[in-house]
Amino acid sequence: MRHVRGWRSSTRLSPRREPRRGSAAHPSTADIQATARLGTERFHTVDWRRSTHRSGPRYGRRPDLAHRKTSRRVRRRRTLLGLAIIVVIALGLGVVAYVHLDSNLRTLRLTGGGSEHANSAGATPINVLVIGSDTRASSADCKLGGDCSAQASTSTDATSVGANADVEMLVHISADRSNATVMSIPRDTVVDLPACTNPTTGATVPAHRDRINSTFANGPSCTVSAIHRLTGVPIDHFMVIDFAGVVRMSDAVGGVKVCVNQNVYDPYSHLKLAKGSHTLTGLAALEFLRTRHGFGDGSDLGREAAQHLFLAAMLRQMEQASTLANPVKVYELADAATKAITVDPGLGSVKDLASLAYQVNKVPGSHTTFITMPTIPNPQNSATVIPGPTAAALFRELAADISLTQKKKARSSTAARTSAATHPSATPSASSNSDRTTVTAATGCAQVSTQGTVTVNGQVMTPTQAYAASPRVPVSAP
Repeated sequence: MRHVRGWRSSTRLSPRREPRRGSAAHPSTADIQATARLGTERFHTVDWRRSTHRSGPRYGRRPDLAHRKTSRRVRRRRTLLGLAIIVVIALGLGVVAYVHLDSNLRTLRLTGGGSEHANSAGATPINVLVIGSDTRASSADCKLGGDCSAQASTSTDATSVGANADVEMLVHISADRSNATVMSIPRDTVVDLPACTNPTTGATVPAHRDRINSTFANGPSCTVSAIHRLTGVPIDHFMVIDFAGVVRMSDAVGGVKVCVNQNVYDPYSHLKLAKGSHTLTGLAALEFLRTRHGFGDGSDLGREAAQHLFLAAMLRQMEQASTLANPVKVYELADAATKAITVDPGLGSVKDLASLAYQVNKVPGSHTTFITMPTIPNPQNSATVIPGPTAAALFRELAADISLTQKKKARSSTAARTSAATHPSATPSASSNSDRTTVTAATGCAQVSTQGTVTVNGQVMTPTQAYAASPRVPVSAP
């Protein structure tokens, strides 16, 4: 025995007893016709036993069909109006967001980068120079970077008096978009620098020999020209990111997970981490990327290896479904990215950046190679380096659009004809570089220096010893 929902009394219906015609279990012909006229309720989809609006003596009333029809029309109109409002708001927010992101971008002119030539299929590689600036042009950068003794900025956030390039990475995306290479150039590399003109002061700097990162004091185009001259690789675009930009980006992705193989404390960058894994956000991420005395041999080479680990982890974090499927996170990431960078006019809009991102997204992480330019100590100054014997071969590989991820170093299919003519001596002979890794393979720990690379309380010691000697210094991340 069970109660039938919607009955006004406690009348019970036996499951053995066949209900009569016109009751809740068997609707009348008039009820069926009325239901058919309504259009929105099909007879075969209605549970007549459970309905609370059917006719019959047990319900004690008849439905007002005209009233119900009017009510449904009103509800439909309200629903359509609500949907229309939502669409208008979404479109409006989209336009506002687009304009906002576009207004975040800062641009500077690009010169001296050379130009790529399309192959027989009409495809060309894309080469972007990514520059990490140590500028103190803004109060945020001054606070984060410290050492604000330089004069006030004389140009934009991209350059300032005394600014150098902390990071220089040449990103090469193959013409067929099957592979990519990110080559780091140590900031203390001494090379012959071309003449260039400061875009702010208009002063011309003659050709000379110096550290390659010093070119940034005269604008990104001077750095582009110097690296184009060094490598022979045409550079289509540049991106400059400052201290505050690194903080915004790491926060926008929800932190970047890295690990260190030993306790480390670098009093110069202020990075202090215990052995193991950590999720770095904000200032901690910046400290990790700026640390040079804490990793490897205490030079730029160790720092660049750690940077590759960090960037690979950030790319994996950005590619995660939890990031890309969340509109709020995507917008926050786009907002942080556009605020963080200064670009050339060719990347000066959200549309241009989205197009570049689309091209980069075609390359799988397993075919995106991180590598550091081979170097040797500079015989004239031990604090600097010069390009190593195998550097020229690596440059030729990049200029010839040769994939560094292919075991046999086969040329990219789209570069087979044109590069053979323009770079006949290109040979895959730079494979001995031990710093080579990919986005998917770069999952190890940063190697803490075992040499006396830091000084605490006037004593030279290793970064691990410095960690133990500084118990009152708070850790950068738990």
